[in-house]
Amino acid sequence: MDNINRRKFIGTAALAGIGLAGAGAIISGCKKAPDNKELGLPPVLRGAPKGKKLRAALIGAGARGTGAAINFISSGPDLEIIALADVFQDKIDACRERFASFNLPIPEENCFTGFDGYKKAMAIPDVDVVILATPPQFRPDHFLEAVLKGKHAFLEKPLAVDPVGIRSIITSAKKAESVGLNVVTGTQRRHQEDYIETYKKVAAGAIGTITSAKAFWNQDHVWFREREPGWDDMTYMIRNWNNFCWLCGDHILDTHVHNIDVINWFLGKVPEKAIGYGGRARRVTGDQYDFFSIDFDYGNGISSHSMCRQIDSCANATGEIIMGTEGYTNCQNTIWDLKGNVIWQFEYPKDENGNPMNQTVIPPYVQEHMHLVYAIRTGEYVNEAEQTALSTLTAIMGRTAAYTGRAITWDEIYKSDMDLGPAKLEFGKVDMAFPTPVPGTPVITTVKPAFNGQII
Repeated sequence: MDNINRRKFIGTAALAGIGLAGAGAIISGCKKAPDNKELGLPPVLRGAPKGKKLRAALIGAGARGTGAAINFISSGPDLEIIALADVFQDKIDACRERFASFNLPIPEENCFTGFDGYKKAMAIPDVDVVILATPPQFRPDHFLEAVLKGKHAFLEKPLAVDPVGIRSIITSAKKAESVGLNVVTGTQRRHQEDYIETYKKVAAGAIGTITSAKAFWNQDHVWFREREPGWDDMTYMIRNWNNFCWLCGDHILDTHVHNIDVINWFLGKVPEKAIGYGGRARRVTGDQYDFFSIDFDYGNGISSHSMCRQIDSCANATGEIIMGTEGYTNCQNTIWDLKGNVIWQFEYPKDENGNPMNQTVIPPYVQEHMHLVYAIRTGEYVNEAEQTALSTLTAIMGRTAAYTGRAITWDEIYKSDMDLGPAKLEFGKVDMAFPTPVPGTPVITTVKPAFNGQII
């Protein structure tokens, strides 16, 4: 597969037939609750099965990547991290130190820095699986390389920051399927037992026909880093990546994509149009908004209000609500009738004192890696890349509606040539006077001319 022509691989001819694969009709009532496999749901496991040793390379050795690597080795027997790649040596050093503390050394000769380090890690013949956990700007290129090198993959969400990246992900996902490479993504609610059981109840008609939804992720402002002496512009931005849209896609992608994905999942389709607004009042770094409020139109009179905010000292909450003709649900663990009476609740395991633990037996962050290992070792194929790409694109559509003040259709955003990344990745000086998007202007760019993207 190394000889596949990359330009042809992600060219326009390959993209022409992609469309809305995986987006079905809105779920309505049925007589019998189908099982997990019939509904396309992952198995709920208590541990990955035994099998041949699987060796993984971690691409992106920061906090989330290190956590994902620990989740991977915790998911079953004979699992090992044997290679690391990160643009910064100190991230690799910290990750190696963490694994050494578990008496799981990672060979120094298998650790690579720089923007091309991922290629060197994936070129190691013994690597079976790659864990992709860099800032999402880099996910499409890294996933493409994984497929070309014949590696199974775990992709942290979101999967891209712009439509060009999304189309690349979907094309790579189709190639992965054609050669039998398993792919699991970091939308862990789809691997969470309480969400899965609630979904099955809704699919069986517990709330009737779905009529509307809402999703929300409101929290305090997350981390940012002060610039340190000796950091050039590119170094500063990547070390501060979740404050720059070209690297993270804004927080409507970085966090709220989880809730958006749940709505798409329960409704069984992607929205047709988005309109909304957002703004920036409190941030002192980067070029993102503080908040978004988006109406996603799913057609046939069904819409979802989607909101997210990162401002300190405000009311916070995270979750989803779906309304039906006969009741409603929080998607996670409870279903009510239209009068507000509880008609079903997920039963959590109890602790040694007999009290409900309010969490599933296996954390979903581990469960998703169990599913990947299970698929590889049993042959029960899984590929979640396209469904998560479509949910990421839904968030991009909402972001674009807020940034521009326009109504954005699915067809428009799917075909958009928006590409937020730089033409060339290199350390050094960058014009960082990024304008914050202003709705109602004819063209809103998120980046300076040194970068090659615009909103729409």
